[in-house]
Amino acid sequence: MSPPWPAVSSCGQVRCSERPAVRLAPCRRVVTDSDSCRHGWTALGSAARSRARPVECDGRTGTTTHGVDMAVFGVDYAWGRPGVAALKRAGVKFACRYLSHDKTGKNLTPAEAESLSDAGIWLVVVWETTAKRPLDGRAAGVADARDAAAQATTCGMPDGRPIYFAADWDASPGQQDEINAYLDGAASVLGRRRVGLYAGHGPLKRAFDAGKITFGWQTYAWSEGRWDDRAHLQQYSNDHQINGVTVDYDRAVRSDYGQWRVGVSPEGDDMPDYVSVGTGGERQQLPPGAWTTVGWAKEYSDREHQHYDKGGPSLLTGSARYSLSVATTVTGVPAGTLIQARAIEVQIEDTGKFAVGPVQDFVSVGDTTNLVYGLAADTVGAGHRVRFQLLQHGDAPATVTQGTAKVLFWK
Repeated sequence: MSPPWPAVSSCGQVRCSERPAVRLAPCRRVVTDSDSCRHGWTALGSAARSRARPVECDGRTGTTTHGVDMAVFGVDYAWGRPGVAALKRAGVKFACRYLSHDKTGKNLTPAEAESLSDAGIWLVVVWETTAKRPLDGRAAGVADARDAAAQATTCGMPDGRPIYFAADWDASPGQQDEINAYLDGAASVLGRRRVGLYAGHGPLKRAFDAGKITFGWQTYAWSEGRWDDRAHLQQYSNDHQINGVTVDYDRAVRSDYGQWRVGVSPEGDDMPDYVSVGTGGERQQLPPGAWTTVGWAKEYSDREHQHYDKGGPSLLTGSARYSLSVATTVTGVPAGTLIQARAIEVQIEDTGKFAVGPVQDFVSVGDTTNLVYGLAADTVGAGHRVRFQLLQHGDAPATVTQGTAKVLFWK
């Protein structure tokens, strides 16, 4: 089958008609190193490019700058309306639309929500009145969340979907307390799991670090080229035209980024997300008589960033329902000696405190023993992470020579 991109030029590069000049890995198009083509793929450095793979060029899948193996192309716009036909032709999969006190046509309307939904375009909503509204603190957050929820419901947003709140300026660290108080106010109305923030890198990172938001929409403005990998949406390029209307380009880098259609939530609960990690060839000591937590140096798949410590022991961050399968190879345990395995759920704030999952017993068969631990179904609570431990009952240290762990989870 012919590839869905243009023919390769004599220099070995393919050029996107919209921009000059640097190699773009996932769809083999070319963009500037600070911008992106309309498909949403950012120019990658040589290290990232070496990890990339050819994928579809319709805005549905790809490799972003921080290695996410999924991206969805979308736009945001205010007063203009490109129309669903033009959005579909441009490959738009979702539209971020405003809620506010505006009376001049900026806001999402029920009719527009119906039209976009009927066309199969997902919706995301953001509340913005004035750029620095979050500086008004908690009371403002309470009032805005109430009004935002009422407007979103009128437009057909299902119960439980999040609302983003905009901090549309280069907010300083000294202003974060007011922003966080505003987000606390919004959370008192919506619940923390429904609160998102639109902002540059600094305030978004600080809000995530403080546990004030569940959803993040980062703009490249004021971000100095940095992306927080906890963000669900990235606004990566501004001031484009679709059907004569000015739009900004966005990409979703999580499967659930707050999207909805009229009366319809994404069906993510029906299909699990997936984590696959390994020891990466690193040998780990297994002292006798003590539970030892296994570390995972190699990530094979972690689209939702659950392997939080990137090379450390955590496999999944709660809250979630999950199943776990771990295969390890242990050497140096005498034949007939008991080896035990278990999952634990450690507190994020104090990893010395944890809940213990089912313990499974194995017997060493000699110098090399292969173990497979399975946990068919369990639940990890919010503020906890899942880890895996081994205990060998020999008299001398042993070694974990290799291992893999796979997690299916539903959030």
